[in-house]
Amino acid sequence: MNSTAFHSADILIPADSIDMHKWSVIACDQYTSEPEYWDAVSAEIGGDRSSLNLILPEIYLEDDNVADRINNIHKTMEQYIADGVFTEYKDAMVYVERVQSNGIVRKGIIGAIDLEQYDFNKGSTSQVRATEATVVERIPPRLKVRQGAPLELPHIMILIDDPDDTVMGQLDTSKLRKLYSTELMQNGGSIDGYLVDKDTQEKIDSALAALADPDTFNKKYGLDNCPVLLYAMGDGNHSLATAKEYYEQLKKSDPSRDFSDHPARYALAEIVDLHSAALKFEAIHRLVYNVDCDKLMNEMKNALALSESPAEQWFTCCTADSEKKFFIGNTSSNLSVGSLQNFLDKYIKENGGKIDYIHGIDNVKALAAKHNGLAFILPDMDKAQLFPTVIKDGALPRKTFSMGHADDKRFYIEARRITE
Repeated sequence: MNSTAFHSADILIPADSIDMHKWSVIACDQYTSEPEYWDAVSAEIGGDRSSLNLILPEIYLEDDNVADRINNIHKTMEQYIADGVFTEYKDAMVYVERVQSNGIVRKGIIGAIDLEQYDFNKGSTSQVRATEATVVERIPPRLKVRQGAPLELPHIMILIDDPDDTVMGQLDTSKLRKLYSTELMQNGGSIDGYLVDKDTQEKIDSALAALADPDTFNKKYGLDNCPVLLYAMGDGNHSLATAKEYYEQLKKSDPSRDFSDHPARYALAEIVDLHSAALKFEAIHRLVYNVDCDKLMNEMKNALALSESPAEQWFTCCTADSEKKFFIGNTSSNLSVGSLQNFLDKYIKENGGKIDYIHGIDNVKALAAKHNGLAFILPDMDKAQLFPTVIKDGALPRKTFSMGHADDKRFYIEARRITE
């Protein structure tokens, strides 16, 4: 077994008889305000077997019939297992090449993450860490789906910082067995999956172990004896946090039992290189309204030592009839968004008001004019800042960046047993 938190797993792949186009659906945490998207997916699938029948799209989390939905999910999982819907590949990794909606290929490796080496709390020193604050209130409803489920289907994407391509560079599709190839529905692009042979698995393990070497890690980031951060959450943090909570509850339910080899100790996930050209980090802007705009700006200028003299951190503030760029002299975070957010959180707590998090510069400007509020336009985050910021600040401010468009999020294909 690999010395890092990521390694091979017993992976379930739909059998050859399954229509992979209808099987594969997008991550459950997408399109949470667009029931028409999920209606279209359901209509396209019809009565065929699909991962849609094994997940709970989060748009339905608060519906009155959610308990019945979860019960049906668990029953369908059992039925699919009994009907031989899956082929199991023991001690496996799956290499995937996802052609996104923009035509760019995203490479990833699917395997198991050891939840013993994951801590989602801010300030964690575990090898696997959250990149943004985990909202613990979001875990219980997701936990109900996992409790009693014999299977997990992952939409978790975890990032590694591998600028020299030592991990993905080990993979040669001409030497790997193709497991599936399919177009993805609803503008999702396409995906190919390959079984990683044992020799290549060992090379991947060795490359990951080299990235996790403490001396190499500390030298890379200019640190001194700092715990290694090898795996940083990209997408699906609350899904991984739910898996962690389920495993911890399982251990507490029988303290005398050894759960070290229990399937629930692990969670299926895809690792992706931060430096992939397919990964685009886009800023999420701030809209502040129901406030005294002049008072807020006066206090902000003092607190953040705002000026027009160029500095590393900055933002642009817009109202209905003005737009001005400010540089931050008094920083409280490694990122502009962190210094701004820290001030806004304190101000809103003391004075009242609303903050919303908006994609797109034109959108946030229009909303500021509509609400007679303030739009704070932030710079796109440099991907290279992700690991250093998590190491320094413990986690990014909430809603720091969006990693790609909704269409390009993970689609469900693989599964894994989480019960004995």
